[in-house]
Amino acid sequence: MTQRSKFLLILAVFLFAYIVPFTHDRVASAVLEAFLMLQDYAREHVILCLIPAFFIAGAIAVFISQAAIVKYFGAEAKKIVSYGVASVSGTILAVCSCTVLPLFASIYQRGAGIGPAVAFLYSGPAINVLAIILTARVLGLEMGVARAVGAIIFAIVIGLAMATIYRKEDKARLAAPQMVMPTDEMPRRLWQDLSFFALLVLFLVFANWGTPQTDTGFWAFMYEIRWYVAGLSLVLLVPVLIRWFKKDELKQWVEESYGYGLMIMPLLFIGVLFAGFFLGRPGHEAMIPSIYVEAVVGTHPTMFFELTGLREGTAHNFISMIWPVWTSFFASVSGSLMYFATLTEVPILQGLMGSGMSKGASLSLLLAGPAVSLPNMLVIRGILGTRKTLTYLFVVIIFSTVGGVVYGQLFP
Repeated sequence: MTQRSKFLLILAVFLFAYIVPFTHDRVASAVLEAFLMLQDYAREHVILCLIPAFFIAGAIAVFISQAAIVKYFGAEAKKIVSYGVASVSGTILAVCSCTVLPLFASIYQRGAGIGPAVAFLYSGPAINVLAIILTARVLGLEMGVARAVGAIIFAIVIGLAMATIYRKEDKARLAAPQMVMPTDEMPRRLWQDLSFFALLVLFLVFANWGTPQTDTGFWAFMYEIRWYVAGLSLVLLVPVLIRWFKKDELKQWVEESYGYGLMIMPLLFIGVLFAGFFLGRPGHEAMIPSIYVEAVVGTHPTMFFELTGLREGTAHNFISMIWPVWTSFFASVSGSLMYFATLTEVPILQGLMGSGMSKGASLSLLLAGPAVSLPNMLVIRGILGTRKTLTYLFVVIIFSTVGGVVYGQLFP
């Protein structure tokens, strides 16, 4: 950190401490919410969710050949293969918008084209199988199917859009010397590497298996045995590591995983604090009152007109006419700023819909919220840069809005 950066940081902290009225009830509540949200995140999602994801990312960087990454995700790979694999790969991972980051960083830095990498980044938290199933069970089969289909389609479309916009830059990146594919022969057979990754993913999925809505049935049974499966995956992982991997490889794996943690965790915690300060945890008030969020995403603009005092007239009629577009757009924007831990978007949305949130806005939130958040945008910026990150955010918001509007018109 340069002297100038240190000075600006000290100045920012001083101004924050000097100006912010911490004794004000709402500000005090928002500050408390920020740290409570950070505490919830640290307790519920770091040990069993993020740390395994870091190890998977480190394993991708060390044990998967760059040639394989380029073959399936590279700019020269067949689009039907690269985007097809990327758009559905999230179905096997119960990851949130932040947990997917180390996996995305690893794939992108190992030579994946920006299009397939972004498609994976979007699809990972948007269409994991647990979230789709929970959505269908809690919010209805119609919403669950719409979320799954919309997420897969938009993962491909968003990836293609990013690849088209940045095709020249991406081509130059992949042609750089550090992106030259290695020619060394792989030390293990494909099935051995696949078994290794399957055990890591198995632990990640079952260690984060969500609580079912009923006490009976298949999903309740899977929930009951989740720790047995997760524990078994770790037990089986031990002989796999001992027999198939060299000590130098394992050391490099740990170092790579540690590196991803150092790169992502600081920005992630800062983002969670900001999200908690402005928006709060589900069911808790922060700087932005929830009544205002509900007022602008309702099925009808009645509450909006009551809060604003807007009466009959041109503006009143115009807002009434564009209300479906506005609600979906606002849901996409607000969802992209909020942090949703894995599966938490479903009960949050259930409460919002119970308060009058429209179906179109609900789907927009489901399409944008789990895939983008303030914390993950800070990390993505460190990987892609400011311009590409803002482009990705813009594209996600636009297509999530379109999806919500279309769904709202088809299923009012």
